[in-house]
Amino acid sequence: MTIVTQLKDKVRKAIVTALETARAKGEITYTSLPDFTIEVPKEKAHGDFAANVAMLLAKEARKAPRLIAQALQENIPEDTSAWLDRTEAAGPGFLNFFLKTDWLYEVLPVVLKQDKKYGCSDYGQGKKVQVEFVSANPTGLLHMGNARGAALGDSLCNVLKAAGFDVTREFYINDAGNQIENFAKSLEARYLQLLGHDVPFPEEGYHGEDLIATVQNIIEQVGDKYLHADSAERQKFLVQTALHEKISAIKKDLADFGVEYDVWFSEQSLHDSGAVQKTVKELQEKGYVYEKDGALWFKSTLFGDEKDEVLVRANGIPTYFAADIAYHRNKFERGFEKVINIWGADHHGHVARMKGAVQSLGYDPDRLQVILMQLVRLFRGGEVVRMSKRSGQYVTLAELMEEVGRDAARYFFVMRSPDSHLDFDLDLAKEESAENPVYYVQYAHARICSIIKAGASRLPSVEQVDLTVLREEAELDLLRKIADLPDEIIGAAAHQEPHRLTRYAHELASLFHSFYNSCRVLTDETELKNARLVLVEATRITLRNVLTLLGVSAPERM
Repeated sequence: MTIVTQLKDKVRKAIVTALETARAKGEITYTSLPDFTIEVPKEKAHGDFAANVAMLLAKEARKAPRLIAQALQENIPEDTSAWLDRTEAAGPGFLNFFLKTDWLYEVLPVVLKQDKKYGCSDYGQGKKVQVEFVSANPTGLLHMGNARGAALGDSLCNVLKAAGFDVTREFYINDAGNQIENFAKSLEARYLQLLGHDVPFPEEGYHGEDLIATVQNIIEQVGDKYLHADSAERQKFLVQTALHEKISAIKKDLADFGVEYDVWFSEQSLHDSGAVQKTVKELQEKGYVYEKDGALWFKSTLFGDEKDEVLVRANGIPTYFAADIAYHRNKFERGFEKVINIWGADHHGHVARMKGAVQSLGYDPDRLQVILMQLVRLFRGGEVVRMSKRSGQYVTLAELMEEVGRDAARYFFVMRSPDSHLDFDLDLAKEESAENPVYYVQYAHARICSIIKAGASRLPSVEQVDLTVLREEAELDLLRKIADLPDEIIGAAAHQEPHRLTRYAHELASLFHSFYNSCRVLTDETELKNARLVLVEATRITLRNVLTLLGVSAPERM
């Protein structure tokens, strides 16, 4: 249990006691305790914690929330005086708690002792969670949507793991279906064209420059060996060779981006194993499939979809949706208690039918969570960047990393909620100023390292330092923010919101810069110097740990 959580429990017990006392006095009437929340206020002026209990009781108690809050304030038990400075009834009926500062000094020994583990908790209690993200078609290069999904997915996995979940990162390789058929036709056309044959390029083909480079590589290896081969044999060889190259390139780009997967799952394996056919049969037996025009349809309208969806076409070939259902069945069969998919916003219509399919297979649809991710626009010089040198169609992840670096790319992609459109300013991402959020945070870490290096060849032992000399407002504010990290991580994990940590990192860096400007660390007063060095080291550890969760480096110099 975190220090902040322990304090929240104390506040909760004090509120419950005050409620019971006020009811016994006839000042408040209620039959059962409401499910009230205790939160850290956004404004420091509102105290360390705020409770909404008075507003929840107002209807049953037939009393104004502010009057209920005042009654509770007057009945807070006296034995809280050891840790509680004062309470305050505020606003429409919040009950604010202002704590004595002593508890803040308990944070620093914990941070220094836990070091890289500071912020971690057992909140998830080892529950198995699978996060599937990116899952790009292996027919081209990774683009901006893939890049945002990679940063979000990997950061979310880091956060979940830090919060005590057993996390599996998974990439679903779409190596079957229409896109592979079109890929095969495109490869064949380029192969024949590059060998001097005038053949048309398929309308539904892949036009990227990278595909031409792929075929050129194949020709360098095998020459015209497949020029006179049967078309099916030629396409099979070209697809197998090209898929190996494309998937290897995807793996490399993602690894360069700091993303490593636990599982690379092949869609084709679901067909080869019979899992797709088995899943369709089970849905038929349960009455969720019917035949129409020679095709098999899933009754997705039962689950809020606008129309039913085809599972098996009239020609007997299963659709991508059928394979996707079999894939999700496989996920739950592997024992995951929670399955999280990160999809592009253009897949929003797929959510209801997929949840319906999960439910029809006998699983709780709430165990599947889909995070929809909005589009990314790149800007340079105030203008939208549209074209890529490599793909000929879109800016690739590799090109982005080459221009702005991995750290800026990852930080910018996670900085906004997934459901928000993201305008990525390339000029800002490269700027070395406080306007660049990732530079601002990293500079704070580098500045801390510089202070520590100049201040002590060896940091003082926290057990031998009098931390109570830290009384300045800037010092206490910094301490308070450091104390919040474990609960910030829990909140980010519980709500699947890694972007909360970019806000936390920026706020912590801002508080450190304020502290640095108002409090001299390397003062002549030994006790104060040692205490401030410990505070600065705890800030460094906290900032580094947050950046690590975001997949961003914590440089020692800038």
